[in-house]
Amino acid sequence: MAGAVQTSACPACAAAPAAGQVAGSAAAAAGGAQVLLSLPEIHCGACISGVERSLSAMPGVRRARVNLTLKRAQVDVDPGIAAADLAAALGAQGWAAHELDAATLAGTQTDRTGRDLLMRLGVAGFAMMNVMLLSVAVWSGAADATRDLFHWISASIAIPTIAFSAQPFFRSALGALRGGRLNMDVPISLAILLAAGMSLYETAQSGEHAYFDAALSLTFFLLAGRFLDYRTRSVARSAAQELAALEVPRALRISADAETMVPVAELAVGDLVRVLPGARVPVDGIVEIGATEIDRALLTGESLPVAAAAGAEVHAGEVNLTGVLTVRVTAAGEDSTLSRLADLVAVAETTRNRYTSLADRAARIYAPVVHLLALAAFAGWMWISGGDVRLSLNIAVAVLIITCPCALGLAVPAVTTAASGRLFRRGLLIKSATALERLAEVDTVVFDKTGTLTTGTPRAENLGDHARRDLEVAAALAEGSAHPLAQALAAAARAAGIRPARVDDIREVPGHGIEGAWHGETVRLGRAAWTGATQAEQTATYLQIGGRVLTFRFADSLRDGAAQAVAAMKAQGKDVILLSGDAPAAVADLAARVGIDSFAAEVLPEGKAARIEALGAGGRRVLMVGDGLNDTAALAAAHASISPASALEATRVVSDIVLLGGSLEPLGDAVATARSATRRIHENFGIAALYNAVAIPVALMGFATPLAAALAMSGSSICVTLNALRLR
Repeated sequence: MAGAVQTSACPACAAAPAAGQVAGSAAAAAGGAQVLLSLPEIHCGACISGVERSLSAMPGVRRARVNLTLKRAQVDVDPGIAAADLAAALGAQGWAAHELDAATLAGTQTDRTGRDLLMRLGVAGFAMMNVMLLSVAVWSGAADATRDLFHWISASIAIPTIAFSAQPFFRSALGALRGGRLNMDVPISLAILLAAGMSLYETAQSGEHAYFDAALSLTFFLLAGRFLDYRTRSVARSAAQELAALEVPRALRISADAETMVPVAELAVGDLVRVLPGARVPVDGIVEIGATEIDRALLTGESLPVAAAAGAEVHAGEVNLTGVLTVRVTAAGEDSTLSRLADLVAVAETTRNRYTSLADRAARIYAPVVHLLALAAFAGWMWISGGDVRLSLNIAVAVLIITCPCALGLAVPAVTTAASGRLFRRGLLIKSATALERLAEVDTVVFDKTGTLTTGTPRAENLGDHARRDLEVAAALAEGSAHPLAQALAAAARAAGIRPARVDDIREVPGHGIEGAWHGETVRLGRAAWTGATQAEQTATYLQIGGRVLTFRFADSLRDGAAQAVAAMKAQGKDVILLSGDAPAAVADLAARVGIDSFAAEVLPEGKAARIEALGAGGRRVLMVGDGLNDTAALAAAHASISPASALEATRVVSDIVLLGGSLEPLGDAVATARSATRRIHENFGIAALYNAVAIPVALMGFATPLAAALAMSGSSICVTLNALRLR
């Protein structure tokens, strides 16, 4: 987001899932209230203690708890304490904070998938080791009653374990069969059930062989692959829901009697609302009274605030910088611009989620073949053996186990895990299960400007062109303003050792600039028209002093590694495009500095998403790199997407990959690694196919017991894992 402090997230906070659960009835029961604040820039334990201390020291705050995983603060406060005041106080102390609507997030459930898989994996592993120990006793010569006892003990361990640990496969297989289709979990579930069922039958018949260890090892290895697959991504809330939670939940409605704070949902078209300086606009509307400057970087990517006076349109999510506004509502709640943006994101996410992974595509072919082979083995041996059901079933089970897609199930997650580890060391976090596959396919890269290729912080360029005395006056005026350009000018003056002159009666004129009295004459710092200057093409502010007008030019600082990232993408044959909501001159200047030939300026959020979709419709595979709410729809619409860790939480949620560091240089390596990972996945499919070409005939001829089949299956899994580790 333009103008935000660019802070890189530490791995602990960026890697954590962004799902959570909203609580807080205790505070309300005690006669107080509870507010939620989003803290997008906290990144370590020191941030937690710092924010909690800052909040606890504020009047009216009873208790404050910061959740690093969710990047949120849960604050119990006395009645009458506004969340906006807490966010503003934190902002003044250097902690960026946004109010969240607790009601919007109330339905969000804590994600237990990872813990559930890990628990089932641990139970399967523990049971497998114990049953294998019992199997060793049987292999060592235990016979008759002793062998049967060991088999029954193995059954008492294996059957409940399989019923518990293999549930993810059973549920998935049942869902597929109900839908009239096959997936990889159908042959997996069938192999596990038949191995366990056959073993139970053999035990009941005092047979010599039981294969509970095979069924458990099959369950264990497949759960390991499923857990690896899960760990490569961050399961997060819907980006559309996160956008909705960032909307201003309350507004100051003006009535004939008084001003009342009401939920935005209660506002109607035609109502009047008051928007104070520093607050976000809660609705779409028309300014009735007041003048100010509006920061639209959140929605449009414009790096400079724009003037707004009576008759001007304002939109939900924009920030009122300087003056008090009275706004007549034209759209609120679900009809607002911010809500429509959330809808765009939701639609784009649905479209992108239709991508079918390589493993799923392979499973469509593989699953029917596995079942047909096992059925053919059973039927063939029934004919050969003259109706020996036990022998035929044993061979069919061995075929089913030996062809079980364990190696296929590990082929993708093993590679993805190795590639994710390599990229994590380079400062990139992979969030989506299919992100690497899609990233390897991109041929076009689209960059946002403000906050992505640039830091979003203007830098004064030409202080040396002006006399020191003039700079002292400019510094005095700049220090009295909250405008981003004034703050940048004041910072540059301080860095150059310029001491502010004594300027009296300093006051900010909303929508124009700041003025004061110096040596008996009025001096002004602000817009060109207000100071009598000619508008420069480059970003600038103007000082009117003693009948003269001085121009201070600014440039947005390039993010570290921006030029290198663009060069790397072009060297790999990618088309590179710059789309920005900023002014044409600023966009053209930035494009020239980083070496981008194709660019477009003043592109609205809907326009960005539309251009991405148009490129996709034309057969392009687009990688979108952006950081602001204005980029969320485009990020979701792209074939693959990357956002910096300094972006808003909603933007990080919708992205496939999060850039943890401050430099863009690793982006080129990310694409190269993704292509290498895809090659490894194809190699693993080849290993699995070669293994099946050798193992299946052996099983069909009856030379492999179910236990030998399980060991062979485990060997193929180890092979694909070792091949994946070559990526490291």
